[in-house]
Amino acid sequence: MRILETRRLTVHLASFYSSPIRRRSISAAVIFVGRCASSTTAMSKSPLSLQSTYNMNSGFGMPMVGFGIRMAERVYQTPKSIAEDVVLKALQVGYRHVDSAISYRNEEPCSQGIKGSGLDRSQVFFTTKIPPRLMGYEKTKLAIDKSLEETEQGYFDLILIHAPYGGKEARNGSWRALTEAKSAGKTRSIGVSNYGVHHLDELEEYIQSSAGDKIDVGQYELHPWLPRPDIVEWLQKRKIVVQAYSPLVRAQRMDEPVLNELALKYNKTPAQILLRWSLQKGFVPLPKTVTPNRIEENIAVFDFELTNQDMDALHTNDYSPVTWDPTVDRS
Repeated sequence: MRILETRRLTVHLASFYSSPIRRRSISAAVIFVGRCASSTTAMSKSPLSLQSTYNMNSGFGMPMVGFGIRMAERVYQTPKSIAEDVVLKALQVGYRHVDSAISYRNEEPCSQGIKGSGLDRSQVFFTTKIPPRLMGYEKTKLAIDKSLEETEQGYFDLILIHAPYGGKEARNGSWRALTEAKSAGKTRSIGVSNYGVHHLDELEEYIQSSAGDKIDVGQYELHPWLPRPDIVEWLQKRKIVVQAYSPLVRAQRMDEPVLNELALKYNKTPAQILLRWSLQKGFVPLPKTVTPNRIEENIAVFDFELTNQDMDALHTNDYSPVTWDPTVDRS
């Protein structure tokens, strides 16, 4: 892996000394996190842990691992009936970042899980997304208000445009609605998901011409078999935080020899290797599972670090999505 920039994370000694293992590791108190080419996204000075954050263009922080939630109609999506329980479990074991969407139809149970955790609202980063069917200025405005009403959260930490469908006018209209929502305190940060470079260029031109707000976040399917270097470079050059959904490749690559070799080397699971890869690329992975032990397993990725050679071994020139791929849309 090419590392052109590093960011220091200063470890708070109070939490560092809470563990005997960490006490023996005081020499590693300052940890360097490799950032991929052209990255200038700043990570806040906090312990390298589940609650460590990236600073967004908005000035707010985002926990560097999120808990992904999806609807029930397809495999790998979370039934609405259990979304509240799995969100509650995730928050109990330490997650502070919940990723939902209008199209997943589980904003409300996710919200209930957040409320049931007993955590202060300010301690949980909560995301929703505007679906293709609600693109356009007026529809997006109404969608935001409806989501706030249903969740009873007062605000979202992040609202994303879920996909670039609908044409230029609808995309720009939705972005305008997001910027107004941000100004009104309905969301703290805004961004896009599944935008190709041509969509991003279009949005940047609109922002510049309308004195609009900056893009805070870009969310994409990202893993070693879909690294999207062109999109990642575009985003990180502008200090836009990159989120990675389907970072575990929907379990379709767990038998890859390179993953299993690294898992054996570090006494980790292939899933943990993939999540560590994502972290070291400077992404915010959004692993999804409803299995309690895996909810915990997926956060045990802060006690090891892949070497440059390991990262190189995971480098591919593949373009193999396991989900939809709106980035190629030309409407």
